[in-house]
Amino acid sequence: MERLYFLTMDEAHIGHIAQVEAACAAGIRWIQLRMKLASDDEMREVAVAAKKICDAYGCTFSINDRVHIAAAVGATGVHLGKEDMGVGLARRVLGPGRIIGGTANTLEDIREHCRQGADYIGLGPYRYTTTKKNLCPVLGLGGYQRIMDQLHREGITIPVVAIGGIGKEDAPALQEAGLHGVAFSGMLVHAEDRRGMVNELKQNVIC
Repeated sequence: MERLYFLTMDEAHIGHIAQVEAACAAGIRWIQLRMKLASDDEMREVAVAAKKICDAYGCTFSINDRVHIAAAVGATGVHLGKEDMGVGLARRVLGPGRIIGGTANTLEDIREHCRQGADYIGLGPYRYTTTKKNLCPVLGLGGYQRIMDQLHREGITIPVVAIGGIGKEDAPALQEAGLHGVAFSGMLVHAEDRRGMVNELKQNVIC
């Protein structure tokens, strides 16, 4: 599983398709299409175009929240928020072989996602982020460390990805705390040198 994970964002100076193209061209190989403000029809149209781009670059392509769109366009997988369809039901809809992730803010969230068969966890937020309108309590590095330590004690080895306000300078400490990888949006969208930023980030994580 990739360690750098890009999520498209609604509030950006370029559209979602352009964001996907920019992330792929910069060297990211795991893309999530996240369109909170779009209708299903709008998201499906963008998802078809985004999948073509990801396929051309050999990228994993995931859909945020909308399981039926992920199934319709043949996405690699889906990422589910805490208020979305459960992992178990999504697995029945998508079938075997798709990558299903779940958002978590607490240790109990992670246990439940694992019980239902999630492939990975998006744990956060690390710090305040404008891409999340209904923000759960910010975890910070200490919160991540406590949760990761407890997962280790319980023998839970599911990959955990840090989400929410991640900066490139945060990656080494997060990986040292036991996180598998980092997810980000604005850090790439607003970068002047996107490829340079990704290359620097790759130097700070074990890719």
